[in-house]
Amino acid sequence: MRKFLTNMNTPNLKGKSILITGGTGSFGKRMMRRLIRDFKPRRVAIYSRGEHPHMEIMSDLSPEEKKVFRSFIGDVRDAERLRMAMREVDLVIHAAALKHVPIAEYNPFECIGTNIIGAENVARAAIDSGVKQVIALSTDKACDPINLYGATKLASDKIFVAANSYAGQSGTRMCVVRYGNVVGSQGSVVPFFQKLVNEGATEIPITDNRMTRFWITLDQAVDFVLSSIDLMRGGEIFVPKIPSMNIIDLAEAVAPGLPHKHVGKRPGEKLHEVMISEHVSHNVIDMNDRYAIEPEWSFWEREPFDKSKFEQVEDEFRYSSDNNKEWLSVEDLRTLVKEGL
Repeated sequence: MRKFLTNMNTPNLKGKSILITGGTGSFGKRMMRRLIRDFKPRRVAIYSRGEHPHMEIMSDLSPEEKKVFRSFIGDVRDAERLRMAMREVDLVIHAAALKHVPIAEYNPFECIGTNIIGAENVARAAIDSGVKQVIALSTDKACDPINLYGATKLASDKIFVAANSYAGQSGTRMCVVRYGNVVGSQGSVVPFFQKLVNEGATEIPITDNRMTRFWITLDQAVDFVLSSIDLMRGGEIFVPKIPSMNIIDLAEAVAPGLPHKHVGKRPGEKLHEVMISEHVSHNVIDMNDRYAIEPEWSFWEREPFDKSKFEQVEDEFRYSSDNNKEWLSVEDLRTLVKEGL
């Protein structure tokens, strides 16, 4: 496999105050520990509504980590609480979301409240509090969405891009990072397959033999977000160049030798995922280790990326998991599964 990142400039976060919404999730916990371990911040706060996950995190921290760590019980739907949590914060990493497709379809009001209204609250609170940078996590399902989760994340992406206009002279800048399935994260198919194997299953359920997905480890996702801090100008959507995998190969990597049972696609599920649609190709530049979708409208002062350093992609360019140039073998997947857990 090729080197994951080449634009890996280490951001200077020494003495900075950082807030992670959805901080008790898989990504938030891994990011929090990385920040404390490697960047010497003044404070790293996680913002999440579940009391018990906060307690679990705090019980695992070393005495040195506890000096830097802060715990905010709060919901992104609560605008006032967000403003309080963002006082004197330099960087916000927005990872809070409702992201399980069937649950979102059955609970649309809740999904919209968290993923859209919550995104607006984060953007408004950041501007009101004078936060310098906001990086919002997105998903491949936000591109050409066919389910409510994807549609709400597309709306969230639009909110964070447009919010740069509302920031005015405050200097708050916001961008989005969009990537694919994270190995071993909550809700990932990998823990599901492993659970079946551990329980003595005699077959592995496969939705469709043709199904493909983009694949990234949790540490790579953290690296990608960190590498975007110094690159961001405001309003762009960063998309990493990551490999694709076939669902059959993944099943063989996790459960070698077990027969497969075809169960069909779930409602709201795509055969292949897309991270960049041909409809925005005229705004996409190739930055070697990633693509950047520059904003269609830029009503704020924004210097575009230097086209002498980076190339614009060809017209009608489409980045989807089935037309990817890089693929993971069964052995590659076994390695990634071990690294990602």
